[in-house]
Amino acid sequence: MLSIENWINNINSNKRLIENGRWLNISFTFGIGDKDYLFEIQSGNVLSINEREILTQSGTFKIYGQRDSWNKHWLKVPPRDYHDIFAMLAKKIIYIDGDLTPFIQNLQYFKDLIASNRDMYD
Repeated sequence: MLSIENWINNINSNKRLIENGRWLNISFTFGIGDKDYLFEIQSGNVLSINEREILTQSGTFKIYGQRDSWNKHWLKVPPRDYHDIFAMLAKKIIYIDGDLTPFIQNLQYFKDLIASNRDMYD
């Protein structure tokens, strides 16, 4: 199970990541298996990550995949096709739905935000 508080702290303590997302104010959904989490971001800082309780709670877009896929992505040295969310997307390991404009405009931010879980995951 993910340690949500550690993930938030890991993200918010990364000055380069926060600087890259300084203009970003958004909520998005991140799916791990059958659980969805809502990320609330303000000026690049993650204010909260909460498990979605009601289906109508949603963000601007949703990134989702199976737990074992994310576990491989978060390894210190991920295997081929699991090292990058676009590689995972191309192989249909993960999926992205919704309004992708803010995702594409802030692509490196989101890639780094998701990969930041690598620093604490073995």
